Amino acid sequence: MSAPAAVAVRTEPRITGLSTRLITVPLRRSWGVEAPENHVIVTEIHTDDGGAGHGFSWTPTIGPQAVKALLDHDIAPFIAGLPANPEMVWDAVWKRLHEAGGGGLTTIAMAGVDLALWDLKASRAHTSVTGLLGQRQESAEVYGSGVNLHYTLEELVAQTERWIAAGHHAVKIKVGKPDIREDAERVAAVRSVLGPDRKLMIDANQRWDLPTTLKALDVLAGFGLEWLEEPIRADDLWAYRRLRKHSPVPIALGENLHTIYRFRDFIDAEAVDIIQPNIIRVGGITPFRRIVELARTNSIKVMPHLLPELSGQLALTLAEPTLVEDVEEASFEQLGILAGPSPVRFSNSRVTLTNQPGLGFRFADARARQSKATQA
Repeated sequence: MSAPAAVAVRTEPRITGLSTRLITVPLRRSWGVEAPENHVIVTEIHTDDGGAGHGFSWTPTIGPQAVKALLDHDIAPFIAGLPANPEMVWDAVWKRLHEAGGGGLTTIAMAGVDLALWDLKASRAHTSVTGLLGQRQESAEVYGSGVNLHYTLEELVAQTERWIAAGHHAVKIKVGKPDIREDAERVAAVRSVLGPDRKLMIDANQRWDLPTTLKALDVLAGFGLEWLEEPIRADDLWAYRRLRKHSPVPIALGENLHTIYRFRDFIDAEAVDIIQPNIIRVGGITPFRRIVELARTNSIKVMPHLLPELSGQLALTLAEPTLVEDVEEASFEQLGILAGPSPVRFSNSRVTLTNQPGLGFRFADARARQSKATQA
C-alpha cells in the first residue's frame, strides 16, 4: 500500500523589514501653545513574498523621535523573520519591550507595526480592514470636538455654530478655567446655541483634583451633560472610584490608559461609565479589540478617542453603535498629509467607508505636502 501523498501546508509570509519616517505637520487650528502641531510616524513592513503593509504611529506632543527610535532600533530587528501575523507579532513585541514600560511610548510605537500588519492582511484578502474584521454598522455617528479652552467665548460660540451647520447632533468642549464661573458661562453659551436636544460633553483634560471636580459638577451638571471626561489625573484610580459614586454625570476616560490591565482595573473598581481607548496609544487594532470585548462583558460603553479616519473604520466593526470623535480641521486629510483619498467619508454627521483595500492610509512625502500647502 502506497504512502499517502504529502499535504502542502500554507505558511504565512515572513517579515523581512520595517521602515519608518516622521511627519510633523502644523495644525490648522492650534490646540494651544503646548500643541501647535501633530507628529505621525509612518511605517511600512515588507515580507519575503513581496508584500507590503502600511501603518503609522502618532503623538500630538511628546516623544515622536523616541517612538521612531524604538521602531528603528528595537522593534525592526526583533520582528525580522517573524510570520506576518498581527496578533502573534503584537504579543511577542509587547513581551520584548516590557522592560521599557508596559505602555506609553512602547505601545505607541507598537501601533505602527500592528496597523501595518493588519493593512497587509486585509489587502491580501482584497478587502478593507473593516471588512476583514467584520463590518457590523453601515455608518457611525460623528461628534464635533475641539481643543478650545484657549478660545474666547465668541470663538467658542462660533465653533459651536459651525458644528451645527455641519449637521452634528453631539459636541464636546474643553473646561478647566481657573474660575469655575467662567467654565459655567462658556458651557451655558454652548448649550444655548445647541438647544436642549443635542448632546453636550465636557472634557477637563486632567486639570482638576477630586474636590475641585465635585465642586465643578455642582455648577455644571445642570446643563444636561452626556459625560464628563478625564477631570482628574488619569492614574488616580482611587479618586475616580470615589468620583463615580457621587457624580450625577457619567464619567468617561481612557485616552491616557495604555494597557488592557489598566482598563480592567478601572472597570473592576466601578470607576468609569464610558471608556475611550486611543487606538494608537493602546498599541493598535489588536489590543483595541481586546479592550472592546472586556468593556462589552462589563456593559461599559466604548467611545474611541481621536483619529477619526482610523477610529471610524473600527467603529463600524463594533457590535454596539458608538460615537466617533472628529476634532475640527484636524483629520489627516484636512492636514494635507495623505497621498490619496481618505479611507472614510464624513457627511451629515456620519462616517462611512470609501471601500479602499487594507487600512487605506498612504502618506504624502515632504515634497508633495509642500505642494499641497502652497496650493492651499
